Amino acid sequence: MVNFNLVLTFDRPSQIPGTMKAPTILTILLCCFSIGFAQEDDQKTTDAPIEKKVYTTKAIEGEPPKIDGILDDPIWETVEWGGDFTQWQPYEKEAPTQETSFKILYDDKTLYVAFRCHDQEPAKIVKRMSRRDGFEGDWVEINIDSYFDQRTAFSFTASVSGVKGDEFISNNGRNWDGSWNPIWYLRTNIDDEGWTAEVAIPLSQLRFGNKEEHVWGLQFTRRDFREESRSLWQFVPRSNNNWVSEFGELRGIKGIKSQKQVEIQPYVLGQLETFEKEEGNPFADGFDQKATVGLDAKIGVTSDLTLDLTINPDFGQVEADPSVVTLDGFRVFFGERRPFFIENRNVFEFRLASANAGGNFTTDRIFYSRRIGGAPNGYPDLDDVEYSTQPDNTSILGATKFSGKTKNGLSIGILEAVTSKEFAKIDSLGERSKELVEPLTNFLVGRITKDINEGNTVIGGMFTATNRWLEEPSLEFLHKSAYSGGLDFTHRWADRSWYVTGSGVFSNVSGTTEAITNTQLSFEHNFDRPDADHLDLDTTLTSLFGHNATLKIGKSGGKNNFSFETGMTYRSPKLELNDIGFMTNSDDINHFFWAGYRFNKPFSVFRQLGVNYNHWARWDFGGNPLYRSVNVNANANFKNFWNTGVGLNFDLLDVSNNFLRGGPALKKPNGAAVNFWLGTDQRKPISTNLSTFHAWGYNNSVKYESYWVNIRVQPTNALNFWLSPNFSRNQRTVQYVTNLEYNGDQRYINATVDQQTLSMSVRLNYTILPNLTLQYYGQPFISRGNYSEFKHIVDPMWDNFDDSYVLLNTTYDENDEVYYVDENGDSIADYNFDNPDFNFIQFRSNLVARWEYIPGSEVFFVWSQGATNFGDPNEGLFKSLGDNLFSGNFRNIFLVKFTYRFIL
Repeated sequence: MVNFNLVLTFDRPSQIPGTMKAPTILTILLCCFSIGFAQEDDQKTTDAPIEKKVYTTKAIEGEPPKIDGILDDPIWETVEWGGDFTQWQPYEKEAPTQETSFKILYDDKTLYVAFRCHDQEPAKIVKRMSRRDGFEGDWVEINIDSYFDQRTAFSFTASVSGVKGDEFISNNGRNWDGSWNPIWYLRTNIDDEGWTAEVAIPLSQLRFGNKEEHVWGLQFTRRDFREESRSLWQFVPRSNNNWVSEFGELRGIKGIKSQKQVEIQPYVLGQLETFEKEEGNPFADGFDQKATVGLDAKIGVTSDLTLDLTINPDFGQVEADPSVVTLDGFRVFFGERRPFFIENRNVFEFRLASANAGGNFTTDRIFYSRRIGGAPNGYPDLDDVEYSTQPDNTSILGATKFSGKTKNGLSIGILEAVTSKEFAKIDSLGERSKELVEPLTNFLVGRITKDINEGNTVIGGMFTATNRWLEEPSLEFLHKSAYSGGLDFTHRWADRSWYVTGSGVFSNVSGTTEAITNTQLSFEHNFDRPDADHLDLDTTLTSLFGHNATLKIGKSGGKNNFSFETGMTYRSPKLELNDIGFMTNSDDINHFFWAGYRFNKPFSVFRQLGVNYNHWARWDFGGNPLYRSVNVNANANFKNFWNTGVGLNFDLLDVSNNFLRGGPALKKPNGAAVNFWLGTDQRKPISTNLSTFHAWGYNNSVKYESYWVNIRVQPTNALNFWLSPNFSRNQRTVQYVTNLEYNGDQRYINATVDQQTLSMSVRLNYTILPNLTLQYYGQPFISRGNYSEFKHIVDPMWDNFDDSYVLLNTTYDENDEVYYVDENGDSIADYNFDNPDFNFIQFRSNLVARWEYIPGSEVFFVWSQGATNFGDPNEGLFKSLGDNLFSGNFRNIFLVKFTYRFIL
């Protein structure tokens, strides 16, 4: 496991890429030790107290300003300019590279903001365009803590090209949710002094309590793209990892009342699907079509709490997941892409453990929204003369989400969704029938947190429930019900630079003895392991109860640039969360430690520099040590805007309880790995990022290599595209194939594997207007695996790796694609297994045209294309990809979706 921590990169206020002629790793490491002067200077910049700024606004009397980007409305003369920004990056606390000023007005419905972004060379202003939340080119941003809870805020970003960006900030700036898309208005203009912007933010898009006079948190950020600098209105030292709590204040707002937002957005969709016709299959006639209607709504129940609901949602415009083929057996985590579930998702966040050191356990969480509307769990068992078809995804009949935060610091999130029954249609020589493959299911999630001690302490809890109506015996392998919940807390002190966090989680799943036995035997549990004395497989159980706890302590920033974090987390053997959550493993106890030092003030060739150390250790509940590893890494941004990093990892112990899929624990040889990446100047029309990762197992047991390149081309302000080729090769002496029985004994069949994977991701964005965009994504993908030197494990906890297995005498039958094994040497096959070689080829693409014809209302034109094929494993990667990728077996989906948002 190699962990690479980029402790210096932030993208809100924003990430600053940087590069120059590629420096040597030695240069970086030498500079890491010659830093005393930088540390001393940074200390001086943070010792002095920072005065909180205040801007006082006024109510509009008369006509509000016209939002046209030109600051000629007389009403702007009624308030003073605010300004006096301070440089934040790269030269902290120095004068900004360009001056910025602002004004704020309000009426009973809207907050108005005017920006004057001075520029000494207006002709050189970078007017790059992008889709919403692209944050390209020059921009200016306002953050508003209207709750005034010093933890959450609303962010509105205005780019010089007129593109809007908006994010919901939570956890005092540690989470920025770009899925939040409020309705607001923006116009910009370039003149001989620089550029100007006018912004109108309806108060219905903010959240605040009912008071006679309000005080809100306020912050502004300006990006000068040419110098790649950031300046702030309210200065916040970069060593201070807090954000919202450090804002200045907006005063003067009186007499406004919170707005109860009511938005209704119906949609109409038409879809045409074409695919290759399959002779004899009545369900594959090459053509399908449908028309769908649905509804989304957002209702302000109170001034603080909002009800979101969706009826028959459609996510046809959502980009497909990337292709992946893994051999380790662990579940693959895919990010959420569906708008209903990603908006306000931070409210429902409850990870079992998060760690700056990283680790596979950090993906585990109580709620994983991809479980709702996923693929059906069942599949019919067909005879040779039967054909079937079933939906790719379970239909969501409806979902509701009740969320918000009160003026007293109470955050509430409740989500409920119902997915429909799904049937497989079966044709048997012309006779039609159907079989239930997914039951009617209800999902419920509740999350609550409370700020106390002026937001320095946060306590919370979460509860989830999954209930299935199992009407058919064929689905009794599923859990009938699954419940989970937990409590968590965070406490910060010493100006919020020190923190301690903890959580406890439980799970309880119920069902038939078949369902619970399957859970105990699953990859995540392996209760049938013969060497696990602390585990007992019980085939009579109808429920399982498990638990988890995490505790960590750390320091982030403060009056020096040193940070650290350490903690422990465990998952009990019976913990099971995968009905509505995501869990990679159970029966483990993890310890983690991370320490990092970052140099925020430019020196020598560096704009920024960071060095880190990590280590991990893991045991199971039987007290058996499973894993020990250490990592060191460094990363740097340079004054010429290049960036680079390197990481070294050493595995000192690696024992897997999962590798043999219910067999005994298997010790793997120790190993080492190195990771390196390099990026060029992102401001240039053509920029490149490349990375490489190499890992070796001792005794020649493992050799892994991967190469990734990302080429970004910006030929015009409106057009950019990315090409991202990726190649990896995984060679292992011991790779699991299957388990089987011979003469009353188990045979754990493994082999030497050579897996090669090649892919090319292509992305194109063409922003015709800020509200009219064209986006393309495509990925050809091939992964080929060849197995040889079949063996069975005889000593899984070996002292000498070469003695851990015995090679098998195999004969291959090409007609049946089966390996026969003569183990006792009598020339008679004792057992057999299928050929595990594979060659998986896939192509996925989306072309989406999006027009926001009025704020909040959109038209989508979508063309999705995909193909999946299986090639000859003995054929070369490029030849196999070319022969199979464009063989004509394409599935095309053409979709038109029209939405209209009513604001009541």
